[in-house]
Amino acid sequence: MSGPHPALASTVLTAPARAFLDALHARFAGRVTALLAERAERQHRYDSGELPDFLPETRDIRETDWTVAPVPETLLDRRVEITGPAEAKMIVNALNSGARVFMADFEDSLAPTWSAVLAGHQALAEAVRGTLRVETAAKTYTLRRDRAHLFVRPRGLHLVEGHYRVEGAAMPAALFDLGLHAFHNATASAERGAGPWFYLPKLQSHREARLWADVFTHAEQALGLARGTIRATVLIETLPACFEMDEILWELRHWSAGLNCGRWDYIFSAIKTLRAHPDRVFPDRAQLRMSEGFLDAYTRRLVWTCHRRGAHAMGGMAAQVPGKSPEANSSIFATIQSDKQLEQLKGFDGTWVAHPGLVDTAAACFPTPHQLQRLPSPPPGRDALLARPGGAPTRAGLRRNADVAVRYLAHWLDGQGCVALDGLMEDAATAEICRAQLWQWQRHGARLDDGSIVTESTVAGALADAGRADHPRAPEAADLLISLATGPVLAEWLTVPAYTQLCPEVSQ
Repeated sequence: MSGPHPALASTVLTAPARAFLDALHARFAGRVTALLAERAERQHRYDSGELPDFLPETRDIRETDWTVAPVPETLLDRRVEITGPAEAKMIVNALNSGARVFMADFEDSLAPTWSAVLAGHQALAEAVRGTLRVETAAKTYTLRRDRAHLFVRPRGLHLVEGHYRVEGAAMPAALFDLGLHAFHNATASAERGAGPWFYLPKLQSHREARLWADVFTHAEQALGLARGTIRATVLIETLPACFEMDEILWELRHWSAGLNCGRWDYIFSAIKTLRAHPDRVFPDRAQLRMSEGFLDAYTRRLVWTCHRRGAHAMGGMAAQVPGKSPEANSSIFATIQSDKQLEQLKGFDGTWVAHPGLVDTAAACFPTPHQLQRLPSPPPGRDALLARPGGAPTRAGLRRNADVAVRYLAHWLDGQGCVALDGLMEDAATAEICRAQLWQWQRHGARLDDGSIVTESTVAGALADAGRADHPRAPEAADLLISLATGPVLAEWLTVPAYTQLCPEVSQ
């Protein structure tokens, strides 16, 4: 049964749709709970001094030869993918952007109010059928015939949809998002030879990938689709998952559409996973470039793993937002070109951008439809993946983290999950890095470039100052971040406690 909802729910949450969702919940919600418990147990081992490593019990999967199912012809060319929240206007503009793929996001770039979630699913149903139309006072937006292919990113396994309950329990948001999109659009997408296709976020293990394989099997059978009609690209954006990339592809071999470098979340995960290790204090996030040792190793191993298994390797996000200044734009485009050329040289098959104005610049860096034939050698090993980053925290970096975290979270609490801040299109991943760094620096007493030691009061003071930003919810955002950044244990997720403030009715 569903909780309070706007009138839109009657067209999105039809009786057959609810039955499909309820069946998913009954069959898989318990496994989601068990997998989250496994995450907690794994993190406890890391907090006790253990470091991530390759699994001895899956050595045969890593060391034997096999490939995933052949890539569908329509997905061979993914040179540029654009991402953004599942909002009607964004969907039209992104599908018309000239990118090969648009990833409609219910996760990091969407503040999941009930109305936003339902409106997103309604807009996607219209987009799949080519009927989506958005009218504003200034312009009418309609879809072109030669539009991008559609992928959908559901929310992570750690989140719930508090407005939809089955026998009193909130449904895992990942199952809700994927299930609702599949129910309404899988058949129509399959008839066009274009899906349904998904991005899977925040996975930490191959056992989580196995869950998704079983979900796909169930959905295909329930909807009368052939096995492998559903395809999914997995974002490798957690440190534990980096050690199980072969195994993740193996579990999803019938449904795989490759792996993606979710590099900002990966940095956050590296900080969080190694939070108890005082020798793993990270420098300012601005110093963490993709040429950094452990990040370079991560990207190179991902490309090697994907191409060895016949799967696409997708590069990371370019978050820059072009403006009206030709001089500023020239610098932005030069930065994008340098970043994307490096990805192309490493062997990536395509990349991500956050703004339509970056599509052409990124595309020019990938002259061929893909590079599946390239197999970089040798792949980086455990030591390279766990290499300590260079650099050190700075006073300016601390203030910057506090400022960006508060400003972003204030917008998120106001219902906006994708926010342009200082020329960059930010989502929840940036706020997660910022607050995790603040916690890590005070937890381990990091020394800043001015010689001072970071304490709880240092962090609380910086966040309180940022809370004076010109946004009505900035003080509220600062208070929440102070509690998370100065607590005895680093909270697993910012968006979990923030959800109850975004949607206070779900806790009633």
